[in-house]
This record gives sequence, C-alpha cells and structure tokens, in this order.
Amino acid sequence: MDYLNPSREILKHGQELPHWQQGDAMQFVTFRLGDSMPAGKIRQWKEERDIWQNVHPRPWSPEEEKEYHKRFTWKLESWLDEGAGSCLLKQPANRERMEEVLMRFQGEKVEHHAWVIMPNHLHLVFTPLWPLEKLIQVWKGVSARQIGQGKIWQKNYRDTLIRDGEHFANAVRYIRRNPLKLRAGTFTLWEGPRAQAVI
Repeated sequence: MDYLNPSREILKHGQELPHWQQGDAMQFVTFRLGDSMPAGKIRQWKEERDIWQNVHPRPWSPEEEKEYHKRFTWKLESWLDEGAGSCLLKQPANRERMEEVLMRFQGEKVEHHAWVIMPNHLHLVFTPLWPLEKLIQVWKGVSARQIGQGKIWQKNYRDTLIRDGEHFANAVRYIRRNPLKLRAGTFTLWEGPRAQAVI
C-alpha cells in the first residue's frame, strides 16, 4: 500500500523545515510563489509556531497535531487563499506552462492523483517515484524558466505523508474545495482516477 507505514524507515532532509519521504508513500504538498505572503505576517507566524513547538515537542499526540494544524497550517492556507502578491498563475498561459511541467514525468518519476494550480500557490497529492526534493526542484526550476519572470517561487515547501485512505480522501476534498471561491479561468483543477473515485 502506498500510505505511510509507521514501522518503516522515514528519510528526512532539510534544515529549516524538515521534509519526510518514505519510499513511494503518497505525499500532500503545497508550494507557493515567493511574493504570496507578506513578510511581516510570516515573521509573526514563525515566532508563534516556534514558541508553540518548544512547549509541544514531537512526537505529538493526535490532539496536539490537530491543534498545530488549526493554529498554523490552516492559518497559512487562509492567507494564501486571500490572493496576495503578483498571482502569476492566474494568467492562463502561465498555468498551462505549470500544467505541462507537472505532467511531464507522470507515470515515470511521479504518479499524480490530484492537484490544483491556484493564482499564487499549488496543492498536490501524488506518489513520488523519485526523491521528493528533486521533484519539487524540477517543478519549480523548469516552470520559473518557462514563465520567464526570474525566481518566482518561495524557497521551501510543505509536505505531509498520507497516513491512510481517509487522509487521502480528505486531501482530495481539500484540493477540490480550494478554488470554489475563485472565478472560472483563474485556476486549474486536475484529478486522476483514484481521486475521482473519492465522493
């Protein structure tokens, strides 16, 4: 099964924000344009998160993990959805370039299940068939060159290993709901057969 297996080794990389990969276990990843978050908000968010993490060291109980996401993950997501910054991906030509980059290695280095390209960020659920950091590096690097606006991406990304079928279904539903407030033609939503089966 391609979900997180707690008894198998997890590879960790990255200093500031650790990233986890366990073979071909599914991932839920978010990455964003570099100008999509006001610097002051990010600074305040990091300070609050660091204080909270000092009081609540890992491993977290299910309740602590839920509280973390409520306080920090979903706060970031709501800020992203406000549509700050240049929103380069609102332009259809830029989204088409991003779509081509994402799907270039489908079935070879990645198996996509669902993704949405929002005006200033992306959410993806996929099975990595290649090292996670290399996939993200290729997606960001090639898309930035094709869009032709210089360094457009935030340095880091957020990733979560998919724990089970319920977690997968919730991630797919989240991706589906994310663009509901936007006008048609300002986002691209894609789902593969496994995601399409989620009600």
